[in-house]
Amino acid sequence: MSEPPTDGMKASGATTESAFDLLVVGAGPTGLATAIEAQKVGFRAVLVDKGCVCNSLFHYPAHMTFFTTSELLEIGGIPFPSPNAKPTRNEALEYYRQVAAYYQLDVRQYHRVESVTGSDGGFAVHTTDRFGRAGELRARKLAIAIGYYDLPNWMDIPGEGLSKVHHYYHDPHPYYATDVAVIGGKNSAAIAALELWRHGARVTLIHRGSGIHAHVKYWIKPDIENRIRNGEINALFSSAVTRIAPDTIEVETPAGARTLRNDFVFALTGYHPDFLFLERLGVRFEGQDRRPKCDPQTLESNVPGIYLAGVIVAGSRTNEIFIENGRFHGKQIAMSLVSGTRPFEAARDAVSASSSID
Repeated sequence: MSEPPTDGMKASGATTESAFDLLVVGAGPTGLATAIEAQKVGFRAVLVDKGCVCNSLFHYPAHMTFFTTSELLEIGGIPFPSPNAKPTRNEALEYYRQVAAYYQLDVRQYHRVESVTGSDGGFAVHTTDRFGRAGELRARKLAIAIGYYDLPNWMDIPGEGLSKVHHYYHDPHPYYATDVAVIGGKNSAAIAALELWRHGARVTLIHRGSGIHAHVKYWIKPDIENRIRNGEINALFSSAVTRIAPDTIEVETPAGARTLRNDFVFALTGYHPDFLFLERLGVRFEGQDRRPKCDPQTLESNVPGIYLAGVIVAGSRTNEIFIENGRFHGKQIAMSLVSGTRPFEAARDAVSASSSID
């Protein structure tokens, strides 16, 4: 790019040049791990993210606790110390910031990838920053680690675009003493319903299923079911919201249509990968689950030079890959780079040596 990005997380050792061995799209834990492993084997890497470092984690509920233990979230060989049996969102964000700083990762935050041109060995990644300014980065290889949390599953019902409707839950405080509908029956919906109720909201949980999903975390499921059983949280199962209005919502229930007083709606109906972005890169998909074609050993897609990492490898089966197993994808990609690509620095050294011999 013509000038250093003002929003980059550029540590003291990061380069301002615009040509790299590997460009990673997505600066979540898997993207960070991929850049780290590439750097470890001598490749110059840069990360580009339309949001902040670990943007998806940042948008998790403020008081969220991970299901897993801290050592299963570690990347780059850096220990993740936590005083808790299961770390919190804030601890994870602090950990990944520290890891990025330790490895002096070149992260271009708040830069959206608009398009990619070129081919294996000479990709041009066209970006815009948050002020709409265009930029370009060049890389010989690409790794796509975009996750899926940024694209919610829409319900396609009237009123879904109202400002009172949210597809992410963050903090319960603003909803004190209001009528809140939580749509969904999995972990995020159960956690939101409980936190909202505990902070003074009048909560109605609405779910298409016949009850709370069986895979809800074992310490959350009995809590939400007891609150429902005690009448502290209203629940409408086998039901669906059909319309959202400024002061009400309409719900189709087994007993017929109902209109409920409502101030806010949390439509926690799941998320999906950015299949369109992958399609524009030329990545092909297989089967009903839309798994992108890639080599299971190297994670190189059907497009030469473009690798896939993290949850997008599983297509729409987003419950198969988490930080715990996606964090190892970086090593697979790095090993593939080592076997087939010489780093820029090594190539330059070879040219210099050849020139001196001549």
